Amino acid sequence: MSSVLLEVDDLEVTFRRSAGPGRKAASVPAVRGVSFQLEAGTTLGIAGESGSGKSTIARTLMGINKPSGGSMRLNGSDVGALRGRELAEYRQTMQMIFQDPYDSLDPRMKVSETLLEAIKLRKNKPASPLGEVYQLLERVGLSKSFASRRPRELSGGQRQRVSIARALCVDPRLILCDEAVSALDVSVRAQVLNLLKDLQEDLGLAYLFISHDLSTLRFMADYVGIMYLGKIVELGTRDEIFERPQHPYTRALLSAVPEPVVVDRTVRLPRVRLTGEPPSSTNPPTGCSFHPRCPLAQEVCRTTAPARRVTSSGQLAACHFAEPELVVAEA
Repeated sequence: MSSVLLEVDDLEVTFRRSAGPGRKAASVPAVRGVSFQLEAGTTLGIAGESGSGKSTIARTLMGINKPSGGSMRLNGSDVGALRGRELAEYRQTMQMIFQDPYDSLDPRMKVSETLLEAIKLRKNKPASPLGEVYQLLERVGLSKSFASRRPRELSGGQRQRVSIARALCVDPRLILCDEAVSALDVSVRAQVLNLLKDLQEDLGLAYLFISHDLSTLRFMADYVGIMYLGKIVELGTRDEIFERPQHPYTRALLSAVPEPVVVDRTVRLPRVRLTGEPPSSTNPPTGCSFHPRCPLAQEVCRTTAPARRVTSSGQLAACHFAEPELVVAEA
């Protein structure tokens, strides 16, 4: 049997911008032709600059945003065709952890009330709901005394642990982590990441992990997708992306990481510095969307959009010049 849990094929998400003072109504394509697969028990990391469409993908998978094209299949079932009870069951299979736990938790509710509200939705309800609350808190590293506290009485790391416990209440198979640790202190961030790793190993969870921090993705992800202006421009295993990146945008992102990026023991990637800002989604460039900022751009990049192709390193990259010769760094 196939281990593929989630299949996204040619996903399109377009928002309608209303007219206002000095501007016309316009369609804003936030996600453009995104395709990927996620296997059970694995983590797909998504990285890219702000506005690239990362969070829009997660919100569309959860049904918060509506797709304007393409398909999403969970366990082989077309998500767009689900209705009624089937849709409710789908939403329990997939849960989301947001960036700011203070905003995603009801400030008026105690931790126990928050978790009990989710437990009531579970198909197989526990014999002792309150006992289940205590077990969930213990699983995420909190004592049962936290059950009587409200969000304002918790630290940022403790609130995010409660958010993780809430996601676990309905026995999901896939959790969408949207910048789930970016608001935490570095030491607390490491603890929460280790917790997520342990939960994945114990429960067989799959994660779609969205982060602007490439170091976090290197630790968490089995596969990594790099997004630019609504498209995935490179997709591969963690080692392929971090050790043998092929797209110039991926190389630019890795160049921004403080530590040197080593391809192997003798070869290092040249430093790439991006200039300018990402173009507007309402009026994207012709050809390759990245060409106005790309150091490798040539005429074909301005006229023809590159298709994603398999490179000699094994990953998919959407670039006409995805495999330029690497530069050997001087000692």
